[in-house]
Parts: sequence; structure tokens; C-alpha cells
Amino acid sequence: MADPDDSALFDVSIWRLLADNLPGSADKIAAIDRDRRVSYAALVAEAGRVADWLTHRDIQPGDRVIVHLRKAIDEVAAMFGAWKIGAVVVNVNNRWTGHQLAYVARDCRARAAILTRASLNSADELPDGMSFLVQGAEAPQGADAWGALPDDSGVAAYDPDPGQLAMIIYTSGSTGQPKGVMLSHRNIRAGAVSVAEYLGLTPRDRLLSVLPYSFDAGLNQLTTMLLKGGTVVHQPVTLPAEIIRMARDESVTGIAGVPPLWNEIVRFLDDNPVELPSLRRITNTGGKIPPNILELLPTVFPDVDIYLMYGLTEAFRSTYLPPSRFTQKMGSIGQQIPNARVFAIRHGVGIAGPGEQGELVHAGPLVSMGYWERPEFTAQKIRPCPELRHLIGDEPVVYSGDLVRLDEDGDMWFVSRMDEMIKTMGFRLSPTEVEDALSSSGLVGDVVAFGIEHPSLGQAVHAVVSYLPNGAEEALLQHCTRAMPNYMRPQRIHSWPGAMPRTASGKLDRPTVIASAKAATVEI
Repeated sequence: MADPDDSALFDVSIWRLLADNLPGSADKIAAIDRDRRVSYAALVAEAGRVADWLTHRDIQPGDRVIVHLRKAIDEVAAMFGAWKIGAVVVNVNNRWTGHQLAYVARDCRARAAILTRASLNSADELPDGMSFLVQGAEAPQGADAWGALPDDSGVAAYDPDPGQLAMIIYTSGSTGQPKGVMLSHRNIRAGAVSVAEYLGLTPRDRLLSVLPYSFDAGLNQLTTMLLKGGTVVHQPVTLPAEIIRMARDESVTGIAGVPPLWNEIVRFLDDNPVELPSLRRITNTGGKIPPNILELLPTVFPDVDIYLMYGLTEAFRSTYLPPSRFTQKMGSIGQQIPNARVFAIRHGVGIAGPGEQGELVHAGPLVSMGYWERPEFTAQKIRPCPELRHLIGDEPVVYSGDLVRLDEDGDMWFVSRMDEMIKTMGFRLSPTEVEDALSSSGLVGDVVAFGIEHPSLGQAVHAVVSYLPNGAEEALLQHCTRAMPNYMRPQRIHSWPGAMPRTASGKLDRPTVIASAKAATVEI
């Protein structure tokens, strides 16, 4: 649970994450782009210009403001300009289409949007009465140009209740229309304080920001650095060579990624070793890194702390494995982070013990406010847990939908999404087991395994793979015969040309890949 000192840090507005760096760190570099860098004083002033514009457009505390920009200093200034006046930030990933942008704007009833001219032109059916601030020196009719905004007038910052809505993060919508997860000022600050603590962040840190700010883990990189007075180094291009070049040139101390990104970076560094003398830590979230890539991490990142983490948007960050246990527990997601309470629950039975599996549930100050105007989904996802009533009463918990296994030390190991378990030949099989076994061949890059209904097997195991240059189906089938028990071997292996599609947060877009493979199966 949070201690009193942490609680005091939670109950402050997000605007203060930035503003409290003045005057002590006014001249320190707060954020870096490829061709631009700003001090804390300059970033506060730029956010103030945005806040003035919003105020002149009669945007009130609680109104929703969309930010739809490429990862850069302007994106940070736009978000903090909205937070300065108490507005609710709705950060829409810049890779989302105009149609998706319009859907979000209608769904949250946005009153303003800060975006590029191209995005404004591509969006259709935006709500009536919206105000638009467009990047650049000129803007189309009906919008204002960021480059023409006057200097910061120094308008007083709004002081919100800590439990007030601060941000809506929309899910990717791969299983239906996107839903907006509501985060309070307290949620976001608690996430920053908690992660900064277990990562041991200091004002000397310079974090490479690759993950989008519309993704909770990416946002957390920004908030932890502002909390500590460090520096965020923006890297919007996800090519491994560019990421490593930026990390080297800007003396980056930390890099955060998701499994598909680490797969590419590790293979790149294995072939092209690069010294990164300033790098102190790397972190993974958003899924499980294949074992063969995990084993290479200490080789390509020597003397670097490796943090394996787990989180979900509805509870921000949940667990982490300390670097001291990486070698012993390679692949584990560890235990609860500071200020969180995380359990594995056996439904109708109780808390899972060593050697048992259960659904991961999360309680504490990082639990979100639920889904924007979808009380039925909120009630399904965030509700009291009968198995924990003797510990936390009727405090609501987030049900993750993820199955985890506990070991003898209480560390958690991800098994599978509960709704993705494959039932074949009398076995309950995790897709992750199949994917790990295929990845260990060294012949494939991206891998997605799934089950498909079968008249005699229950479900047949199918896998979609993207072959590496040295890979081929015949060699992969031989590996399956040698390394996998009969029930685990794919009945069919689908070849995906090139890299598989990613979600806006950089994870593999599993639903799209599976749907494509299933459609191909039906056509045969």
C-alpha cells in the first residue's frame, strides 16, 4: 500500500509534474527532438501558449481536448497546456486514421483538437462546434495556427481535485469499437511515483521515448522524467538502427520497449554491436519476449539492468521483476510494484498459491476510473473480488483477463489470455508455449499461435510466422518434430510476408493476424 509520503505526491495535478521543475531546473533540458531541444522554462512557456488558446476558445475544466500529433515536443506542450486549465487530454495516436480520429472525437464529445493540417483534412464527421489548433505558421479556414499564437500570458493554473478525470486513453479497438479508459490525476501521478521508485530514476536520467504517449507505458516515461526533473529524448521512428543511433548520440540512460521492438533491436545489435556507455537500464512491457531473445539481451546490452514488467491500461503499471533476478527468473513478470496490490485469483476458490494458476487482478491507487460512458463494461472489468474480501473488503479490482502462474517465491509468470487458451487432444495449451517453441528455432521473427475448431481434436493448433532470411517451412517443421510434443505441434503453419501488423502501441496486432489466417483456412 502507499505510504503517507507517497499519497501526498499522488494528490497533486499533472500540470505540476512540469511546473514544479521551476525555478530550480528552469535552464535544464526537458525534452529533445531530432532537430530541437527545449528547457523546462521554455516547455512551460510553450504549454502556456496552448493553455491561453484553449482559454480564449472557452474550453472549461473537464472539457475533452484531443491531441493528435507525432511524438515530439509539441505533443508534450499540447497535453500540458490542456492540463494547465483543467481540461481532459484525449491523446489519439498519430497513426490512427481520420475515420478513427472522428470516431474518438464524437465518442468523447471533444470540444477542441490540436493536430496537423493533414489530420484535420482527413478527418470526417467531426462534432459541430469544435475548435482546432493546427501545427505550423498557417492554418486552413476555421482553424488557428500554432505558429501564430502569442506569447504565454501566465494564466493561473487550475487546481483540480486529485480524483478528477485527467485523461482518456482509447484502446486499439481490435475486438470492436475503441473504448476510452479514464485516468484521474491521482492515477497518473501514482504511476509516475511508483515506477520512478522501482526503476531508481534520478534527475540525471535521459529516457529514450519510443512508445507513444497514447499508450500508458509511453506516457509513464514522460511523467516519470518530469517528476524527477530528467530529460525525455523523442524517437518517433521505430527502426532499430535509428533507435540505437539516437540512444548513443544523446547519451540515453534508459530505453523502454515492447516485445516486437525488442526482437528487432536485439537481432540488429547481435549482427551490429554498438557500445552504449551511458545506458543503465532497459524495460519491457506489453507482452512476453521470446526465450531466445531474452537470452541474448544481456549479451547485446552488457552491464545494463533489465526490467521485465507487466501492466494494463485499466491499472497503468502492475508488476515488475528486479534485474537482480533476471538470470534466475528469465521471463517472469515478478511481483507487484510499489503502491499496488496484485494477486492471482482462482475463481470461487481463493488466492492462488505456489505452482497454481489464476487470473491476475490489481487493486490500489493505480486502478482507473473505468471506461468513458460505458458503465456496463466498467462493471465487468472493475468490481469487488469475493476471493479478496477478507483482505480489502469491497474495494474494486481490475480483472485483467490474463492467466498467470505463481512460483515458490511468489513471482508471477504469464501463461496466456484466458480467452485464447487452446483446448486440443485433452490438453489446455497456452499460445505462448507454442510461440516460444517456434521462436526458439531461430528461423522466425514474429509468431502468433491460435486454436481453430476441429472435429476430432477439439481445437487444432495453427501458427502464423514471418520467416527470417535463414528460415523455411521444411526446417521449421523439422524443429517442431524435435522440440515439441505431439499435442503442441501446429497442424498448419501460415507464412506471413514481412513483419506482422502492429497496434498503435507497437504490440503485435494478434486479432488481425488470426482473422487473416482463419479466412485463408476457410478458403481452402
